[in-house]
Amino acid sequence: MAMQKLTAKFIENIQSNGKRQEFCDPYLKGFGLRVSKMNTKTFFVRVRYRGKTQRHTIGTYPSYSLSEAREKAAEVIEQAEKGTLHSVDVQKLTIKEAYERFIELYAKVYNKDWAMSDSRLKKFMAEYGGMDLADLHRRDIIAFLDKLVAAGTPTQANRARAALSRFLNWCVERTYIEHSPCQGVPKPAKEKPRDRVLTDDEILKVFNISDEFSYPFGPLFKVLMLTAQRRGEVSGMRWSELDLPNKTWSLPKERAKNGKAHIVPLSPYVVEILESLPRFLYSDFVFTTTGETPVSGHGKYKYRLDEALGVSDWVFHDFRRTAASGMARLEIPPYVVEKVLNHVSRTFSGVHAIYNRYGYDREKREALNKWAEYVIGLDDGNKRQSIQG
Repeated sequence: MAMQKLTAKFIENIQSNGKRQEFCDPYLKGFGLRVSKMNTKTFFVRVRYRGKTQRHTIGTYPSYSLSEAREKAAEVIEQAEKGTLHSVDVQKLTIKEAYERFIELYAKVYNKDWAMSDSRLKKFMAEYGGMDLADLHRRDIIAFLDKLVAAGTPTQANRARAALSRFLNWCVERTYIEHSPCQGVPKPAKEKPRDRVLTDDEILKVFNISDEFSYPFGPLFKVLMLTAQRRGEVSGMRWSELDLPNKTWSLPKERAKNGKAHIVPLSPYVVEILESLPRFLYSDFVFTTTGETPVSGHGKYKYRLDEALGVSDWVFHDFRRTAASGMARLEIPPYVVEKVLNHVSRTFSGVHAIYNRYGYDREKREALNKWAEYVIGLDDGNKRQSIQG
């Protein structure tokens, strides 16, 4: 913590440097200013009360002026010295209240996958949401994660830990709590990298059973397999992103997982699928059941696919790995496959990424056309060499 005379001009001009900063005023002991990574400026005061150091949030700038914050800090210091600190109006939040603020002020603004993280913490909020945020202990988090592992969902336990850590670190930045109780909690389970690739027979079964599904899921699964894009990106596809006459899908950076805009060439087979789809009046969503939101509820249809395949050890993301492996088998160069997947790797990093602005659109189109022809050709009785080797 840096010693810094706090003035109105300093507080107005100080900006985030990408890290959390704290400045302690030398003229009022314990009084200070925290500047978060998101440039939130919060006044606080530290006092010694009943043998323990306590930190109290006063408020954020400019809702509190410097003079108002000093006055409040002085009041807290006085009450601590008199032993009556409990009479000071100190803000208390339940975990649920803090989490609702986190969702509205941070997650919805900065996290594209906030809804997924939110779904992972619903069980946690149901069990612990009514507890005071300041009372949450590391043992509570460990107990919750242990339950997820015991229930046979170790991967979900890891994802829940990551979501909790992000939420509680934000609470520290907002000075709702002094330290994150998630700090020091290890991953509850060791994950193995997935290497599942569907066989030719499984690919064919996916396509055949997809014909039995009505809109939107049947066409959605086929487009997933043939474009090699992420499930969330395909599920959220907009008509305004499509140029069907030129067989192109322009995925904006706001919807791409890695934040990079992406041009996806569409094979004639994908264009045919998209042109056959119904359209909701006044809706821009390609795959939707309400016209107001992208399609959801993929899990129910996965069970039906599991029955058709005779296995359940796969996830929708394996479609993407299957397509990448298939294109490699079709002798598509690795750097083209990376471009198709919209991956940022060492091949296109550093100086090369800065100066090489070629989009490889022609090569990507050739790759996706070859992949689509291969997949469609599996059902013609004259199968090519399996991508399994």
